[in-house]
Amino acid sequence: MEKTSCLHFCFISCLVLFIIVGSWYRSSISSLPGYSLQTQKPIYHSAETPHHPLDPLTVKEINRVRTILSSYEPFSFTFPTIHTILLDEPDKVQVLKWRKGDPFPPRKAQVLALLNGQSHVLNVDLDSIRVTSHVINPRSGYPMLSMDDISAASKAPFSNAEFNKSIAARGVSSSELICLPPSAGWFGPNEEGKRVVKVLCFSNQGTPNFYMRPIEGLVMTVDLDTMEVLKFSDTGRDIPIPKSTDTDYRYTAQKKEPQMEPLNPISIEQPKGPSFRVEDGHIVKWANWVFHLKADHRAGLVISRVMVRDSENGELRDVMYKGFASEFFVPYMDLDESWYFKSYMDAGEFGLGMSALPLVPLNDCPRHSYYMDGIFATPDGNPFVQPNMICLFERYTGDISWRHSEGLLTDFQIREARPKVTLVARMAASVGNYDYIFDWEFQTDGLINVKVGLSGMLMVKGSPYHQAPNQDAMSGPLISENLIGVVHDHFVTFHLDIDIDGANNSFVNVNLVKERSLPGESPRKSYLKAKRKIAKTEKDAQIKLKLYDPSEFHMINPSKRSRLGNPTGYKIVPGGTAASLLDHSDPPQLRSAFTNSQIWVTPYNKSEQWAGGLLTYQSRGDDTLAVWSERDRSIENKDIVLWYTLGFHHIPCQEDFPVMPTVTSGFELKPVNFFESNPILRAAPAFEKDLPVCRPSASP
Repeated sequence: MEKTSCLHFCFISCLVLFIIVGSWYRSSISSLPGYSLQTQKPIYHSAETPHHPLDPLTVKEINRVRTILSSYEPFSFTFPTIHTILLDEPDKVQVLKWRKGDPFPPRKAQVLALLNGQSHVLNVDLDSIRVTSHVINPRSGYPMLSMDDISAASKAPFSNAEFNKSIAARGVSSSELICLPPSAGWFGPNEEGKRVVKVLCFSNQGTPNFYMRPIEGLVMTVDLDTMEVLKFSDTGRDIPIPKSTDTDYRYTAQKKEPQMEPLNPISIEQPKGPSFRVEDGHIVKWANWVFHLKADHRAGLVISRVMVRDSENGELRDVMYKGFASEFFVPYMDLDESWYFKSYMDAGEFGLGMSALPLVPLNDCPRHSYYMDGIFATPDGNPFVQPNMICLFERYTGDISWRHSEGLLTDFQIREARPKVTLVARMAASVGNYDYIFDWEFQTDGLINVKVGLSGMLMVKGSPYHQAPNQDAMSGPLISENLIGVVHDHFVTFHLDIDIDGANNSFVNVNLVKERSLPGESPRKSYLKAKRKIAKTEKDAQIKLKLYDPSEFHMINPSKRSRLGNPTGYKIVPGGTAASLLDHSDPPQLRSAFTNSQIWVTPYNKSEQWAGGLLTYQSRGDDTLAVWSERDRSIENKDIVLWYTLGFHHIPCQEDFPVMPTVTSGFELKPVNFFESNPILRAAPAFEKDLPVCRPSASP
């Protein structure tokens, strides 16, 4: 992994001592100049109880799980290393039937643990206080790395004689080294039977941005269970360590003023406070939307039970049962011994939630934001708080919801426009060098805009070159002296359990087909016609996007019709995206075959949530979305799940050094015949009298 995660480990160790750290953190940051958490009340997690069947496990419940496991006979002599303790969500039918005030379905936990090199998947019933299911090694692969794994593997090289000899020969002091354990991937039977990592090292001399100072060609394969160095490779002694000059990205380290006109402070003022509210810790209500929001150890942020009010009768209607980032595949395009294995599965190998550090007030999230913590488990099974992991805020950027003017050609003097205000749920994960920003943005017209932003540092390769030679022989362009930005991809696969007006839905491919006019029929020679095809089975719904074969992709409820007879629905609108170009037989692509198509549709199955499989680390690709879909199950008028993969090809450039400006892409979920007409037709315009008066302190 990266230094961020190692620091993260130290942070977590302290947090375990303070179970009410969420409250402590808020009180400490509220003293920062210009910062206020407004009216958000302190949250004392040690006393929390669940209020909804989908609420995450509380501190008390995680402690109870640990107590149950401690007295569980198979663990009586040795307690396993805990990699995940999460809510084992009730059956969907139970959740859909539940209403506030009803008795809860049984509270259960799913535990992923490791003992004696074997993966253990357990289900624990918190009400009956017993383990109800225990499976050992259900598939290939292991649970995600724990913080103990990362910390121990980072220290392993320093007791290896070959490593110390190589470092001394390079003239590097061990006190200036930071070693990090990226995942090893899977490259055939020779790499099975042991949990391993590839440990890489960097110099932090003169900079906190050690990523820009790689010890190129030095890589060790380490057994995670014995901490033995299994393989030592040192192929880059002739490659200099890049200098630290201009690598420090911190504001306090900048010696020169930016070459631009200064920007005056800007902020959205809300004298009446935010328009949204959070009830019972996780239920968000805003404008015409209601949904459940929680932090997740693996997915980072989970949106559930999404409902929107009908614009005519005000009734809440189902849109989506559950949505989250299921996997994040990042393959690098370099064949060297110290690079070929770099093909990460960030959610399943490291955890997006586990990699999420506290959001930065006023910079990650604006004023009037509401912050939400995550409650997870340490490797010894104790609860800890991941403070300020998610924020909620209203966004207004001057965009327009709708408008029309008249007066040029008619006697009507009309000027009608409506400002667009949206609600954003945000989480940011720092998975080593890269930072990923996830936004779920809700609009009053019923649209959901999902965006992923990429920032942080490139993973760079040391080079002997100071200026760009013939770059065709290199795995990427030179981005600074002695630094190559290796070409790579990012693929984010989303699990979207769309439930339009109920669980049973169908997937429709609305294909735009060119038709030619008949001789003498029209001055036009051609036109487009929309042809609808309902997918019968999974393979009908495996879609590779094509610019010159365009389609819309609708999720409809065939049993619910508008007044005009159209089935109610939503469509997924892809934004800028990319497809994986790797061979399907390439080991990284075998493990990430869920990126072979941009869209998949599967029948709902509670056990099929993680596109890369439940146990992703060193998996062979035998438990993925692509494998499940080979069954070609029926999906017409069924409870179905839509999977969408958002992709980025990244050819680095000098502007990405030393830290990358954020690059963003995404997709939309947009209503199609869901409402009887424009649902925000009657929305009020903004008036000057309703807005706060903010005057500059001095005239320019």
